[in-house]
Amino acid sequence: MSEAAKPAARPTAARGRNTELPEHLKSYKGIWVFVEHDRGHVNPVSWELMGEARKLADKLGVDVSGVVMGGPDETLDAFAKEAYVYGADHCYIMRDPVLKGYRNEPFTKGLTDLVNQYQPEILLLGATTMGRDLAGSVATTLGTGLTADCTELNIDGRALAATRPTFGGSLLCTIMTLAYRPQMATVRPRVMRMPKRDESRTGDIIEMSLGMVETDIVTKLLSFIPDAERNTVNLAYADIIVSGGKGLKNADNFKLVWELARVLGAEVGATRAAVQAGWAENERQVGQTGKTVRPRLYIAAGISGAIQHRVGMEGSDVIVAINTDPNAPIFDFAHYGIVGNAMQVLPVLTQAFRAHLDKRIRKVA
Repeated sequence: MSEAAKPAARPTAARGRNTELPEHLKSYKGIWVFVEHDRGHVNPVSWELMGEARKLADKLGVDVSGVVMGGPDETLDAFAKEAYVYGADHCYIMRDPVLKGYRNEPFTKGLTDLVNQYQPEILLLGATTMGRDLAGSVATTLGTGLTADCTELNIDGRALAATRPTFGGSLLCTIMTLAYRPQMATVRPRVMRMPKRDESRTGDIIEMSLGMVETDIVTKLLSFIPDAERNTVNLAYADIIVSGGKGLKNADNFKLVWELARVLGAEVGATRAAVQAGWAENERQVGQTGKTVRPRLYIAAGISGAIQHRVGMEGSDVIVAINTDPNAPIFDFAHYGIVGNAMQVLPVLTQAFRAHLDKRIRKVA
């Protein structure tokens, strides 16, 4: 083929992928947060995301909107007012009898209809059971990208730079959806800080109907049966956590973690290795494949601090690490470090805290 006959080169990224945003998607503006609620209560991750959305929106010079969906008798307006307090400028409300109680089909249609009509450039959801289910189906329906379980969100140009663990948690990668809109991401509870309330903030409400009837929906919500046997561990929102890792060697030594936690009135956490060894329940696992926590005090005993665990607890206000290896990764980000055998240090800490607290109690009495 002659030089003159060759087609004009198109601007593409490596391996032929197009990174140019099509003209019809350049009108997408603003950041949306899906406000997840159940039985009259909003999941706190929605407000954590609202605070993060406010920071991102200020960088982009755009507005933040909350999306509230539910039944006609649910307090959706109250949820919208709460959204303003945490940083929203607007709220989109969709009320319909078929939206009372989460089901994927009506919620997916409702959210995709809203996106197609009002065109946000970024859509954030909590990485909860509901959020993960909804985010995947909405992204598929819209034909856009979704970055799941993010640990950090930022803006690069006008693109959302979403960072998440990859390769089994051994690396962090940043993903950007350059040629599609909206850019979608899910974030686990407690990854982002809860924003401060601003009671002076107000906003406007935009209502939109769903236009779906019950007979259109295959899945039926028959009743809600609470789990009477549900574990009451509330690790994600604990103020103090004492965690143990494989450095504790066995289940008997792990009991030292429980003893210190009892004295401090703390929750007990564990690494994946400790959970797999049967020393603690799955609900107590902290890390990439467990819970993300942000306590005021996190005591890590016999934990090396590999990235899989780090991403779940590095947002703690104060981290105290106990490890025999002075070169353990956890000492790189812990606020205080004790180089020593956790089986010897934990009983001493427990005794010291017990004596200190007993002294304070006697002084008050």
